[in-house]
Amino acid sequence: MTVNELLTEMGKSGVMGSGRLGKALDTLEAMRKDKDCTVFFGFAGAMVPGGMKNIIIDMLKHHVTDVLVTTGASLTHDFAEALGHSHYQGKADADDAELNKQQLDRMYDSYMPNEVYGDMEDFLERHADLLFSEEINISEFLRRLGSVMPTDRPSIIRTCYEEKIPLFCPALADSGIGLMIWGRIAKGKKVRILAFDDLREILDIAWECKKAGVLYVGGGVPKNYIQQAMQFSPKAAEYGVQITTDRPEYGGSSGAGLQEGISWGKMNPAGNYVDVFCDATIALPILYAALKERLGLDK
Repeated sequence: MTVNELLTEMGKSGVMGSGRLGKALDTLEAMRKDKDCTVFFGFAGAMVPGGMKNIIIDMLKHHVTDVLVTTGASLTHDFAEALGHSHYQGKADADDAELNKQQLDRMYDSYMPNEVYGDMEDFLERHADLLFSEEINISEFLRRLGSVMPTDRPSIIRTCYEEKIPLFCPALADSGIGLMIWGRIAKGKKVRILAFDDLREILDIAWECKKAGVLYVGGGVPKNYIQQAMQFSPKAAEYGVQITTDRPEYGGSSGAGLQEGISWGKMNPAGNYVDVFCDATIALPILYAALKERLGLDK
């Protein structure tokens, strides 16, 4: 039984978590097969430390998504691996004081060495003339960063550049990259990056597309950035899949069901939506493996 065959049977059950996973696959398939649909993918959380980087890169290379929005932390971890560093298997119950002495940063049971920051700072400084010599927005900064990323190691930033996929990171300052730019590159000078100008770009994409579909892993800033683009577009999203472990009762974006977006004008009342309540490091590989089979990718 292939992963697609497994999810097809889960979809036939039609109930509970397995039913939602099966429906999510159907929705993703319909979204990507709809040639008029522009797919917006937003992900937050420790996806790179969780081993999901190459799956996301494969999605980008196969143009399963047309627009990517993510967090500064995700791009920082991606940047570190592009420069040859790794994340390591650790323990969730480790002695964090001892890890601090060893200069290891912990994300649940995944570790990253502190030394990655020095190499990233050096890299940014070497390419400062390209990255910081004129006034640009965050999306253009990331495009330029992708153009000089190493080609011998896979990275999300580099892949977006190569595949000409718009990459947005509205909260870039809230990350290791942001701290490095402030602490080492700026050095009291003004780094002229237009944070608000990115809104024009993503709003133009949302406004001009014939149809829109959304895929969210987690929530937070990436989800809301796409959702507000849908809100100000004349066309609310017609497809949607969200993978989250958060709850809706507390009012946060990460736990809000996709249906809630209808009240804001972000989601089409007649749209096709499904919320999958699952760890994304479980659900995303399963969904994408099945989707690749259905779409005939890699053939």
